[in-house]
Amino acid sequence: MQHHDNFYINGHWQAPFGRERMEVINPATGELCASVPRAGEQDVEAAIMAARQALPAWSTTSAQERHDILMAAADEMQHRFDELRDVQVLTMGCPVQLAGALHVEGPIEGMRYYAERAFQMEEDERKGDVTLMREPIGVCSLINPWNYPLHQLIGKLAPALAAGCTVIAKPAEQTPLQDFIMAEIFEKVGLPAGVFNVVTGEGSEIGPVMSGHPQVDMVSFTGSTIAGSKVAESAAPTVKRVCQELGGKSPLLVTEDADLAAAVRLNVENVMANTGQTCDAFTRLLVPRSRMEEATRLAVEIASEQVVGDPNDPATTMGPLVSQRQRERVLDLVQRAINDGVELALGGVEPPEGLEKGCYVRPTIFTNVSNEMEIAREEVFGPVLCILPYDDVKQGIAIANDSVYGLSSAVYARDAEAALPIARCMQAGQCYLQGAEFSFDAPFGGYKRSGNGREWGDEGLAEYVEVKALLGAPVIS
Repeated sequence: MQHHDNFYINGHWQAPFGRERMEVINPATGELCASVPRAGEQDVEAAIMAARQALPAWSTTSAQERHDILMAAADEMQHRFDELRDVQVLTMGCPVQLAGALHVEGPIEGMRYYAERAFQMEEDERKGDVTLMREPIGVCSLINPWNYPLHQLIGKLAPALAAGCTVIAKPAEQTPLQDFIMAEIFEKVGLPAGVFNVVTGEGSEIGPVMSGHPQVDMVSFTGSTIAGSKVAESAAPTVKRVCQELGGKSPLLVTEDADLAAAVRLNVENVMANTGQTCDAFTRLLVPRSRMEEATRLAVEIASEQVVGDPNDPATTMGPLVSQRQRERVLDLVQRAINDGVELALGGVEPPEGLEKGCYVRPTIFTNVSNEMEIAREEVFGPVLCILPYDDVKQGIAIANDSVYGLSSAVYARDAEAALPIARCMQAGQCYLQGAEFSFDAPFGGYKRSGNGREWGDEGLAEYVEVKALLGAPVIS
């Protein structure tokens, strides 16, 4: 069992003010796997003041210095790859054969991505007699989720550091261990004291302090839409910038002339990855009514290929949900759909055979779903797919957009050229054509209740930047 006694504040491992602790449960076994200190307001205050004191020096370092530190951190992350992977297996239940690619490789690449973009901070833009320059926004609170804990941390932390900001990071209660490893990494590579601070605690207790504190200039939050609105409320009195990546109920629209087998495989594997705990998963599969029976058959066959089991077993492709609470929530939504008469094609509420212990659920597929049904509108955050029919593409687009969310979307047509006009109509921050893959150059964020602001890409850096206009400034060659 991993046991941490201290927070990382001001470049040191500091004892908490209080004695309360938080237990971390292995979702595959239901057993205690780690213990970390539970921060109170005094601990958060200390971290914020450390970040504030470190800001003047760090914000005026050269882009080259920030680049070099981020690159050194990426190299050290690569050196500690197995440790970073193993804590995702331990606390998330992600299968060991998938955890490296799903949870570690991307964050290392992301750290290097923003190391190169540090130089953008020194690129002034001239417009007539106006010069536009970039400055770091200041002290940033980073509040991260449990479903992609390292990926989401680096998606916030790397651009913040590249811009010259200082930060206070809080991991989710269920998955805190990678943040301690990152603190050790930054300590080793020589990141100045106070630039990166880590506290662990209950979001409901210290989240309002992190988002509302007058010495915090910006807060970036990833999580539920309900929690995100509370973060915005806490931040509002001090009029600080808020970046929110919230919920989703993303559609994948398949056209009549598409390769249905390829589209359905893409969709099912997308939803089942990370045991369905992906905010932008394509949890609504929209197919022509004439192809519903075929699409359902294919989806059941492909989902049945999943091997649900012990995440430490190399044969496992789908592990448990992150917690018993999350399992109960998913099963409640599944049971309510069954009670409402939604057609169940696969799965259900019974535990997978031989896996009564732990937070396991079956891959579940509902078919002939109407978009008005609760299961088609609520974010389940589990391995649950809804297949919805449509009669023509215009209706399919309307169904796809009939959601309070707009995080992501996808189109699978005859080819990319045919998919493009449909993609332009999708009300979402991203749209994947013909099975395109994730890209760091694609800004990630949503429309409507899926949040505001963007992560990744140049837009991800811009979230941590203030633009200053100098009027009448001389041209400096």
